[in-house]
Amino acid sequence: MEIVYALAVGILASSGVWLLLRPRTFQLIMGLSLLSYAVNLFIFAMGRLSVGAAPIVDPQQLADPARYADPVPQALVLTAIVIGFATTALFLVVLLGARGLTGTDHVDGEEPDL
Repeated sequence: MEIVYALAVGILASSGVWLLLRPRTFQLIMGLSLLSYAVNLFIFAMGRLSVGAAPIVDPQQLADPARYADPVPQALVLTAIVIGFATTALFLVVLLGARGLTGTDHVDGEEPDL
């Protein structure tokens, strides 16, 4: 399971970087989104991947950290998702404004000579 998870994070990160290097604004936004998803999955994986582990410590049993999921990475990722949505909305507004001012969606504001 860890290999598939690591491959998914790597593919998301590499696709995000590739899209960030493209000259169009929509590709830039998609690249930022994919890169943020990769970072969120990486942070989530740092909290230890476990299946069926309880997120809350049961007071009836002894506290064994191996039986419980770490809630801190889950809280960090949830916060990052909310901030990511707000940042994406801000980028969309700025890029649509730039397109309205320049008439093109090229990141430099000018279409390249063909």
